[in-house]
Amino acid sequence: MLGRSFFLQASWSFERMQSLGALYVLAPALRFLYRGQDLEEAFRRHLVYFNTHPYMAPPLLGAVTALEEEQAQGADCAISAVEFRDMVMAPLAAIGDALFWGGLRPLAAVIALFFAFKGSLLAPLVFLVLFNLPHLWFRCAGLWRGYSRGLRLVETLQRLRLPDWALRAKEATVVLLGGLCAYLTLVCLKQEEIAAGWGLLFFPLVVLLGWLARKGVSNLLLILATLAVLLLAGLIV
Repeated sequence: MLGRSFFLQASWSFERMQSLGALYVLAPALRFLYRGQDLEEAFRRHLVYFNTHPYMAPPLLGAVTALEEEQAQGADCAISAVEFRDMVMAPLAAIGDALFWGGLRPLAAVIALFFAFKGSLLAPLVFLVLFNLPHLWFRCAGLWRGYSRGLRLVETLQRLRLPDWALRAKEATVVLLGGLCAYLTLVCLKQEEIAAGWGLLFFPLVVLLGWLARKGVSNLLLILATLAVLLLAGLIV
């Protein structure tokens, strides 16, 4: 199941999204638990709409496997595997998008940029390592944790406070971007043989832009206004 989870998105359907990939991941467990007509019915009930973040799918499918195992053993389950999957996949998709696409990927890219601007060939490797280590941990440990916890997987994910980690990653990205911009400004001033202190003239502009952003001014308008100021400054110089 772990190896198959890397092929979750190998086949998509406009109607059922990732259902075929999810069934491909679950197939070894279902074949182990069921035989004959029961196996056919298990395949049919999982060949329905499924869509979640690919890195959050292994914990969910691990929990689904645990619930299928309880059902195969004749246990009285409070909720079926399909019902649990349908309730949890959408929240996990939102959490995964915020954490991996919106948080970890930009953060890893910004850190790699520091190496790139230094001319280091390690920059691509740094990006791949920083981004893939958390995602591989979620795949491997998540599948086992989902299987061992079953319905209690939700409690485990709540304790991890993943939305908070996503927010911290975004904040760290902004801080690092600011530091990178300051570093590039100093480099440019040095190349032009201009005293670095002149760069402090932009500090009031940064404070003003931050204040306007907090007041709800359009980001696009702020970007256009900043470009206009920089172009005007360039023409004056």
